[in-house]
Amino acid sequence: MATNSRESILAAARQTAQLHGYAGLNFRDLANDVGIKSASIHYHFPTKADLGAAVARRYWEDTARSLEGVAAASGDPKRSLHEFPNEFRKSLANGNRLCLCSFMAAEYDDLPDAVKTEVQAFTDVNIAWLRRMLVDAGVVPASKGEARARAIFAAVAGAQLVARSRADITLYDTMIDSYREAGLWGG
Repeated sequence: MATNSRESILAAARQTAQLHGYAGLNFRDLANDVGIKSASIHYHFPTKADLGAAVARRYWEDTARSLEGVAAASGDPKRSLHEFPNEFRKSLANGNRLCLCSFMAAEYDDLPDAVKTEVQAFTDVNIAWLRRMLVDAGVVPASKGEARARAIFAAVAGAQLVARSRADITLYDTMIDSYREAGLWGG
């Protein structure tokens, strides 16, 4: 039962943070969403910082698994690179939400250190995966892989932010297509 409550809390916190960021995490509201008392949330996550770090950690761990799944399913680094923006598109398609860690990154100055660490891990996981795909696909030499990976990550996260501000997922798709046409992903 405790594991189910913890998982329900994390799921509700993820949904909330994707719409309202770290600042929007509120134990009372989450307790209402999950159907438990706020004291039960404190049992699993003594502080808001503990909850924020746990939800951000779970988010980047899920993303890492998902990206590895993309790579395994395609078996082709170029195809995997092509699929990368779809990972961010999923948030927009789910109620015009932002990537949780992108939202929290915008709140960076106000985050507790433990949450900052997990938000940075999300970026690191994405950059490392993109770098590996870019180098394996022969798009860039290893010496330029990280710089290109950072550019792609920033472009995709930025496209998501712009599309969310207009509540228009087609705008996201158009921007991603423009980046591809400009050669950001390589030939």
